Amino acid sequence: MRIVFHGSNAETFLRGFEAHLKPGHDVALVSDALERDGEKEIFESADVVVGVALSAHHPVPLSAKLYQAPAAGVDKIDMARLPEGATVCNAFGHEGAIAEYVMAALLARHVPLGQADDQLRNGDWSYWAGKPTGLRSELSSQTIGILGFGHIGKAIAKSAKAFGMGVTVCNRSAPDANAGIDQAFALSDLSAFMGSADIVIATLPLTEQTEGLIDAKALASMRDGALIMNVGRGPVIDEAALFAALSSGRIDGIIDTWYVYPTGDAPNPKPSRFAFETLTNVLMTPHMSAWTFGTIERRQKTIAENVRRLAAGDELVNVVARR
Repeated sequence: MRIVFHGSNAETFLRGFEAHLKPGHDVALVSDALERDGEKEIFESADVVVGVALSAHHPVPLSAKLYQAPAAGVDKIDMARLPEGATVCNAFGHEGAIAEYVMAALLARHVPLGQADDQLRNGDWSYWAGKPTGLRSELSSQTIGILGFGHIGKAIAKSAKAFGMGVTVCNRSAPDANAGIDQAFALSDLSAFMGSADIVIATLPLTEQTEGLIDAKALASMRDGALIMNVGRGPVIDEAALFAALSSGRIDGIIDTWYVYPTGDAPNPKPSRFAFETLTNVLMTPHMSAWTFGTIERRQKTIAENVRRLAAGDELVNVVARR
């Protein structure tokens, strides 16, 4: 089979990939724009395309039987540009890494190791256990609200419970009774959910139904001093409403998924049309929560397994859509 990795994102998954693959396959890499000599023909003749974006300015992968996203999100893949008979699959393996990111970001708000280190190097013992200035809050005193209870949401809930936190969930379908959560809300009760927790985390993928789901009304329903986090997709939270809510200072934010991303023409853009970087109550990270060596390897194994299944005529895993 000809397996083509399309673009710089997919290229990350190419290094070491063939170690998970049986011999006999032709593996190639093509650029995002497919403008180099021969790339269009390689792309069009691929049996398997590994990529994150397929749009009107790309050629049609005429021979593709499998379009494999090396990530969970498929919102940038135009399904209509795939040939009849093609299957779209995605890959997970990122939930543990995201849960670690979430807990690290939250712990940093309660355990100021960096500040204590800086102070003690200058002879400042403010955080000494014998002084009232050293008292701090505990993560276990907080309730975390998780919007979306898929792979990511479940991993975060498990980690939060390990720290003794309260956990509430808002999801399209009711969580399993054994999920270990304290309270569940339907999406129709979004406002009540937003007010149920000290920390609200959006983990949802971007779809027509989820875009702008957390709007000004939902943000206004949050507790005073609460924290909003986004590790799902940026536009799940209305951009203007989020900036306004954070600018008011009533709530804080930790934002990992954004509204503007680098492109070939603009490799280092600001992540929003609003100046989030001016807000001191916001921690900004560049969509890094899932990006670990472990995530890459787990997803490589998923891609290789689907190649094996396709070659053998077996049912594929993580099927998102069929043409």
